[in-house]
Amino acid sequence: MNSAAERLAAIDSLPAAELCQLASSTLESLVLILNQETTLLRAGHAREAGELSAEKTRLAQDYMGLARSVQRQAKRLKAEAPDDVDALFARHEKLAMQMAENLRVIASARALTEDLLTDVAQAISAKARPKTYGANGTLTGQPPQAASGVSINRAL
Repeated sequence: MNSAAERLAAIDSLPAAELCQLASSTLESLVLILNQETTLLRAGHAREAGELSAEKTRLAQDYMGLARSVQRQAKRLKAEAPDDVDALFARHEKLAMQMAENLRVIASARALTEDLLTDVAQAISAKARPKTYGANGTLTGQPPQAASGVSINRAL
């Protein structure tokens, strides 16, 4: 199977219970990695949390593909495996809660990082400011400028 259409057809044709189980296990793995990332970020281990990014992205893509298949096959799945579908929807709600918490922690980590970098840039800029007074009692030279060479990596 090479084409995307063939891969989609293969997923869509899985038995109802198997498709729901595959989506559920992928979902559980995604929730676990999100929880791990959230825990690492709260502990201040941004580098280790960043290392989870590739796996998190892969799991999210896999889950989205399976979720779309579940949507396309919803009528059949509800008829053949209603309990599995209900369990999958319950797990999906758990994912939504975990993602919201993860996004809050990421936003806090980003804001903290930006604040720290701004403080560093201001401190560097203050050191570069002239420290002598002119004849009129004001600082001579040019006004302080933001430090150059400071950048913010927004990948996290």
